[in-house]
Amino acid sequence: MQKYKLWIIVIVLIIALCTLLFWLAPSQSSAEKINLKPSPDLQHNSKASVLIQTPVQKNHFISQSQQDTEINCQLRLDPSQHLIVNEQTRNCFEYFITQFGEKNLKQIKKDFQSYIEQSYEEPARSQILDLWNRYIDYREKLGNLTPPNIDSDHPQYYERIFADTKNLRKQLFSDYEIEGLFGAENIYNEYTLKRMAVMSDKRLSEIQKAQKLKELFNQLPVDWQENLEQLNKLEDLRKLTADIKTRGGSAEEIHQMRTNLVGPEATQRLEKLDSQRIDWKDKVNDYLNKRDSIMQSGLADTAKQQAVDQLRHQYFNKKEEQLRLSTFESVHDQGGKLPFFE
Repeated sequence: MQKYKLWIIVIVLIIALCTLLFWLAPSQSSAEKINLKPSPDLQHNSKASVLIQTPVQKNHFISQSQQDTEINCQLRLDPSQHLIVNEQTRNCFEYFITQFGEKNLKQIKKDFQSYIEQSYEEPARSQILDLWNRYIDYREKLGNLTPPNIDSDHPQYYERIFADTKNLRKQLFSDYEIEGLFGAENIYNEYTLKRMAVMSDKRLSEIQKAQKLKELFNQLPVDWQENLEQLNKLEDLRKLTADIKTRGGSAEEIHQMRTNLVGPEATQRLEKLDSQRIDWKDKVNDYLNKRDSIMQSGLADTAKQQAVDQLRHQYFNKKEEQLRLSTFESVHDQGGKLPFFE
């Protein structure tokens, strides 16, 4: 009898526990009332701005060609929930604008507004939308700027375009917004315009141009120097070297120009490379002349081929050289200009 009482007590306790858990569990209607967005205290701390990422359904906001991409809107807010305008802001705007063609501008504007309203609270929401509307206005007016009536090869052509673009930006954006949206682009444009002006200045010798180009380059921020060093210096070297050779300048002038532009160590490497290129050119020309003599001789075809093969191995015993040589042979046989690096 005692045993049955014990089982009854256990069963009653289990029923009571289940009833309590059921009563404590939130109903569906109650869950729907809970604000699932993180509070402002979780979205940022008091000292640093952080990336705001509010989950949204992206498929509604992007075009078919962007289905495999994430929405590129990594907008940042300060601790007061105000928009920090930077290059990421512009990237976000351009991500939506690139849908033009698959969507009309009206739909793009509507989608962007819906996306921002779902993703951000005030005051950031109004700031983002206000800047977005002005940026759209800027992009439309930018396309309507009249090109200057100047030869497009002249540096002043691009100076005028850049000046008109900057004036348009000042009409639509604050200095802070201009720096955030276009700061990096302005650095590159201003450097490029100054570089073009130096290269086209007929009052300067190639040696003087090299010195001024180096001074311009050294004024760039370090990260820009790292990005542009190889590309621009190589182009400048080729242009200035070609200009010196065209007017019959001396090897000493080329040496001094290179020293001014890239320094003495790089100049030594370039001169060593020049020597290697001259040796290659002389060897290829000598080989092709002797090859022509063999091919024009009265030998049988098999004997000609054997003689050419022997000549090729005599001049070029490395496999890489023979592969490179095949291009020169092909161009030579077709009567084209041999692709030597000038």
